Formats: sequence, structure tokens, C-alpha cells
Amino acid sequence: MTDYEHSYLNDRIEVPEYFNFGFDVVDKWAEDRTKLALLSVDPTGEKATHHTFWELKTLTNRLANSLRDLGIKKGDRVFIMLPRIPEWYVAMVALFKLGALPMPATTLLTPGDIEYRINRAEAVIAITDGENAAKVEQAAGGCAGLKYLLATGEDRRGWLSYERMVADGSSALEGVEPTHSDDPLLIYFTSGTVGYPKMVLHTQASCAIGHVLTAKYWHDLKPTDLHWTLSDTGWAKAAYGKLFGQWTLGATVMQHDARGRFDAPMTLRMLERYGVTSFCAPPTAFRMMVLEDLKQYDLSGLRHCTGAGEPLNPEVMKQWEDGTGLTIYDGYGQTETVLLVGNYRCMPVRPGSMGKPIPGFTIGIVDDEGNEVPVGEEGQIAVKVKPERPLGLFQEYWRDDEGMERSFVGDWYLTGDKAYKDEDGYHWFVGRADDVIISAGYRIGPFEVESALIEHPAVAESAVVASPDAVRGEIVKAFVILAPDYVPSDELVLSIQDHVRSTTAPYKYPRSVEFVTDLPKTVSGKIRRVELREMELERSRAS
Repeated sequence: MTDYEHSYLNDRIEVPEYFNFGFDVVDKWAEDRTKLALLSVDPTGEKATHHTFWELKTLTNRLANSLRDLGIKKGDRVFIMLPRIPEWYVAMVALFKLGALPMPATTLLTPGDIEYRINRAEAVIAITDGENAAKVEQAAGGCAGLKYLLATGEDRRGWLSYERMVADGSSALEGVEPTHSDDPLLIYFTSGTVGYPKMVLHTQASCAIGHVLTAKYWHDLKPTDLHWTLSDTGWAKAAYGKLFGQWTLGATVMQHDARGRFDAPMTLRMLERYGVTSFCAPPTAFRMMVLEDLKQYDLSGLRHCTGAGEPLNPEVMKQWEDGTGLTIYDGYGQTETVLLVGNYRCMPVRPGSMGKPIPGFTIGIVDDEGNEVPVGEEGQIAVKVKPERPLGLFQEYWRDDEGMERSFVGDWYLTGDKAYKDEDGYHWFVGRADDVIISAGYRIGPFEVESALIEHPAVAESAVVASPDAVRGEIVKAFVILAPDYVPSDELVLSIQDHVRSTTAPYKYPRSVEFVTDLPKTVSGKIRRVELREMELERSRAS
């Protein structure tokens, strides 16, 4: 994109009647047998394997045929929890080819999280690796509809072998029922404020075709690029930067099998070593990398940097530019969408701003009734869905009529995020309109954390909110009323934190616990988290 205003007014993507990402993208690029699709780096950052589109075509056909022999068919839901390894790509694309719906999940999930997702979507098969097989197996005991367990690595009793299925399947995939562009593609689970995670259903068009907007305009990708997005395979960020738009445009994707905490020096070494040209990371990662001596790394191959997942601090942008000479182009989107608002290479960046709407979307700042508010006034970020639904917006919250009613008001889809627009059309993020916590790029629903807390014998009642944090943006803060016979102590804080870590995904545990004697409530008895959030914000400002 060289002229934002022209592209915004005129650019549109044509959507064909039939589309399948596996056949129409992966197999199309495979016609050039040398075209590199994937560069996978091991946990040390030192060893890389390469896969061409041709190799992926063959591998995905083999796995798809073996899955079809099991009876996996169009419309079946498949739980898939794999780390950042090539097998994730093979499994995802094989399922796309069959028209089955993968449900990507982070490896941080607990057995309870896994059981909920499998049962909620009625998945028929679960795919994971040896390291996570025990958790899936434990969950499977409570999943009556789950027919098959499939794992990579060593053979396990009662499990199908990924390696054997790939080896035994035919490399020619024929007779597959075609998929329309509006057929379901995949399901993501996203955190809610008053209940367990919602199922976000995307179609072939809304996700696979829609993310061309993300990769073309925001990542600025070309077929010669090597693009690296830092993300777990279980998050929608993987759809943004690891698969759809990147491969459609012919770019090579890099993936690092990262284990454990983020390692800033290793990340910088890998940018240098592998010649990454386009890099996308959450602000938390950039905050940690600018603490290093950036000038000691040769990042001359890097031409474009993007950031998303939480607001990006202007000071971090300046430090990165001082150290690398590169601007970070911030962007905003959701699990339910492609990129909605972004900063682009063809227009000036205003540090701290989300940027401007991506071509193909009409973005409004509206009140709770769906009325647009004046310039400079805060409101909800909203996507116009009438008279024409934009390409890149999810199909629905599957099996959740209430969630749909809350999120669609008048002509708008309400994102639940607050912002304001300045007189030049730049958007500025303010915060969540609801209680969802955004910590280091993770979106965490307070209900799930509170549900884990109440299972601890010392907890009589709790409220969970976001608390400002210099590195993570926000952290999970728990206000806890103790049960009788318990007294506050550092040891009890650790006990409560360890309990939450073991009960739900570790990234959700409260990094701060405050013991209180009461909680602010409405006349009907509902906890007013907004008061606690505002109190934490005031404390942060005072300090």
C-alpha cells in the first residue's frame, strides 16, 4: 500500500464461491517445488528445518487421507493442542482440506480446560504431542463423544501415531467434498467476562481469505519475505501471523519452538541469524528487548516491525527505533476479526495511536446504543455490519445466542474495547469496556480465575480485575475475602497462587493478591469490578 486514502476507498478482495485454504493456497504454491513455506527452529534457536510448499502438500495429503479413513469428515470438530512445531501446520492444513474444523488450543491449558473445550464443541478427535498427552488423556475420561486420541512422538497405548498415519496415508488426496467460501473453517475459544470461554466460529472467507488484509496492508509482505510472529499456536495471533495471509502472499513463515519464559537475547540472535525481514511481537516482548544493547546485533535484514496484543508505549517505540532504526507499526484486532485498525508504512505514525481502519472495514466509535460519538469522545470500537458484512469478521459465537445479542447492536458489532478518534482519523485505545484482562497479550476472563479461586479452602469470595503493570501492561489482581479461621500471610498468598496455576492455565494466575473484608457490590449483589479497577488505576498513578 502506497496511498492509504486511495486503498481505503477502492481496495476490495474478491471472494470466490468455493475456497479451501489447503488446496487453493498451499497446493497452489506447491506447483513451484522449491518454494519455501516454513522455517522451523528448535528450542535452542540454533537448529532449523525447512519445509517447501510441495513437502507440506504431500504431508497434509497423507495425514488427511488417514484421518478420512478414520471417518473424520467435513464439519467434524477437532481439538488440536500442539507446540510451535511443523506438525501443527500439517495437522491444521490436513483438516482444512477435509473441511473439518480445528479448535487450536494453547499447551498451557489444564485437563479441566481441555475437557470443557472438547465437550462444548463435541470434538471427535484430539491431537497433541507426547509432552501434553497425559493432560489430554486425563480430560478424555470425561468426554463421552471423543472417539480418537492422536499424538506425535513415541507410541502410546490407546493412541494413534501421527508419524504412522502420515507414513501410511496416500500422497494423492482425491474425492474430497468441496468447501464454499462461507463454510466453517475453525473455532477459537475466547475469554468472557461472565462465563466460560465462548466459541468464535470463522469461515474460510472470514479467516483464511480475510487475513490477506492483515498480511498485505499491515505486515506489508511480499513473496520474498521471511516473516516471524511471536505467538503460541493456540491463540488467534497465530492466524494473524503464522499461516493464512502470509502463505497466501507467498511469504515464508518462521516458527520457533520456544519453551518457557521469553528470552530477549535469543530472540534478537535469531532475528540476526536467520535474516528475518518482517517481525511481529507483543509490546511485552519489545519492552524486554529494548533493555538489551540492540546495536550489538546485526538486524540489517529486518525491514518491517509490527506490534499488537496490547497498547504499545511510545517510549518503547522510541527506544526500538534508536537501537534498530526501525519503526514499530502498532495494530489492533480481535479473535473475532482480522486486523481492524493499524499503522501502515505509507502514512505517518503517531506514537501511542492504534492507527487508522484497514481497507474493507468501516470502524466507528459508538455508545452502548450504537450511536456514533463525536470526535475526541470515548466510546466502543465498533465494526459496521450493515448493509454489507465486511470480509474478515467472524461468523458467530457458536451456540451462544446471548453472546450474539450482546455484541451486535443496530448496524454494529461491538468489540468491547474503548477508544476515541482524533480529528485526523487516528484511533487511540483507552481500555476494555468490560472486565477482560489483557496481560502480556493474553486475554483473561475474570470469571475463570474467580472460579478457580473459590475452590481454595481459604477463599470465601473473590473479585478479579486488571492492575496496571510496567512490563505486562496489566496483571491479574485478586481481591480475596478469607473463609473463617484463615488469616492473611505471604504463605497463604503463595498457596492461593499455586492453586490457581494448577487449576486453570498458568498464565491466568493472580500475580497480586489482596485480602479484604468486603467487596463493592450493586444493590442486586453483583460485584462492581469497575470500582476495583479504578482503585488500582489510581494507586498506579499515585505511585
